[in-house]
Amino acid sequence: MSRMLEGKSVLVTGAAGGIGRQAALLFAQEGARVAVADVNDKGAAETAELIRSIGGEAISLVADLTKTEEVKAMVNSAVRAFHRLDGAFNNAGIAGGHVGQGGRFSADWEEDAFDRVVTVNLKGTWLCMREQIQHMLEHGGGSIVNTASLAGIAGFPTTSGYAASKHGVVGMTKTAALEYAPKIRLNAICPGYVDTDLLKDAMTRRGDQILARIPFKRLADPKEIAEMVCWLLSDRASYATGQAFTVDGGYMAG
Repeated sequence: MSRMLEGKSVLVTGAAGGIGRQAALLFAQEGARVAVADVNDKGAAETAELIRSIGGEAISLVADLTKTEEVKAMVNSAVRAFHRLDGAFNNAGIAGGHVGQGGRFSADWEEDAFDRVVTVNLKGTWLCMREQIQHMLEHGGGSIVNTASLAGIAGFPTTSGYAASKHGVVGMTKTAALEYAPKIRLNAICPGYVDTDLLKDAMTRRGDQILARIPFKRLADPKEIAEMVCWLLSDRASYATGQAFTVDGGYMAG
């Protein structure tokens, strides 16, 4: 059987570490040329070098996804390097802990912090989608996967701005999937609790409670989330669009 992404060109945001880095590495192993993007230029360059060290083809890009011109430049650079864009994994995001709101109930969130989380997670994803869709329409189609969260399909106390942004990502993904079917497939992934830096704040405050609710009794490895994304970007998922896929060790089944 051929590799899942053989000959495809894929852009990954938030690729300096965590799920984004593992996804970028997996995409390369599955035959893709990968444009690795992050606001962290050093981390993006390290991911690209890791891909090259295993024989893959990669470029690193730097972009603040809240800035329209930087998003345009990022996508254009990926297209120039690889001559087309077949897939995109819009993974970059921040949580309440990154803006000093960890553990706060909704009425206690600061306005600037709420705005920051929504701008990065929701508007940033939309800006990426807007550019990616235009290129894909010009070159015969493609597949886009956006990172949402379990907090994008259910309520979780103390996640106000984060939950708002991720619910928005799910709704935006479903809307665009209807608009651009069948030429472009768009899906969201809703990871459960994953062993990344994004989760450190929550695990410090209530790690035992979190693990007690997960039937697998462990956090996900970022590679386990990357596997789902890789399938969704591949032609093997040719009839999957407009969905929010949970990868959560059974958390939402309870």
